[in-house]
Amino acid sequence: MELFDEHPRPVEGIRVGIGGWTFAPWRDNFYPKGLVQRRELEYASRKLTAIEVNGTYYGAQKPATYAKWAAETPEGFVFSAKAPMRIMQSRALAKTGPQIEDFLGGIASLGDRLGPIVWQFDANQKIQRESFTEFLSLLPRQIDGRALRHVLDVRDPNFVDADYVALARKHNMATVFTDSDEHPSFGDVTADFVYARLMRARSDVPTGYTDSELSTWAKRAHEWAKGGQPDALPTLAKDAAPKRKRDVFVFFISAAKERNPAAAMALIGKL
Repeated sequence: MELFDEHPRPVEGIRVGIGGWTFAPWRDNFYPKGLVQRRELEYASRKLTAIEVNGTYYGAQKPATYAKWAAETPEGFVFSAKAPMRIMQSRALAKTGPQIEDFLGGIASLGDRLGPIVWQFDANQKIQRESFTEFLSLLPRQIDGRALRHVLDVRDPNFVDADYVALARKHNMATVFTDSDEHPSFGDVTADFVYARLMRARSDVPTGYTDSELSTWAKRAHEWAKGGQPDALPTLAKDAAPKRKRDVFVFFISAAKERNPAAAMALIGKL
C-alpha cells in the first residue's frame, strides 16, 4: 500500500501520537477500508511519530512481541509505555526492584523504538512521600546500554505540589502535563524532555480540537522544544526549569477517542 511508503519525521524533537492502535471506530475514519487488523500498527506508525501503549499497564508482553512491534514501525518512531499495575499498585513500592527490572528487561526488546516509560499512580492511591522517594531511586537510568526516560503520572491531587516537582527535577523525570479537568494539570517542566497528554477532543470537531486550538498547541510544543515553559499553563513551583532544548512528546488521549488520530495528524501538519 503506497500510503505506507511515507511517514512524518519528528520536528525539533517533537513527537505526536495517540494511545494504542487498536480501536474499532478508527477503522471507519483513520485506517483505509479493507486494511487487515494485523497491519494497523504498520499503518498508524507511518502517520504518527509516537504511540503510547496502555495495554502494558494490565500486563507486560513477551520480549518477542515488543521486538515484533519494533520491526513493524519506521526509523525514528517510538513507543511510550505504561508500567504494569502490579508494580504501580504495590503496597511496598520500595521493594518492587525485581519487578521493575523484569518489566524493563523485557520491553528493552523495542530497541531504539523504546521511548518514555510512564509510571502511573491512580487518584485513589495514597502515596507515602518516603516510599515514593525510595521507589524513584529504583528506576534505572539505562537498560542494555540505552538511556531510559521516566515519566511520573501521579493522579492524587493531595500529593502533587511544589515538593513533588522538586523531587521529579532532582531525578530528571518528567511529570505529565494533562490537558484535563479530571487529573492534576500543571505545566512545570521537570526533565530534559516534556510529556503532554491532551484530553479535550470533541466528537463534533472533525480534528478533535479546533484549528485555533491546534495552532496554540503547536506553538507551545515549539516553546517546550526550545527550552521554554509556556506562560499560560498553571505551575506549582516558584521557579522555572533552566532553559535548554528538549524533546517533546504530545499524545491525544481519551475524550472523543475516535477523533484522536485526526487531531494528531493535524498537529503534526502544523508543526
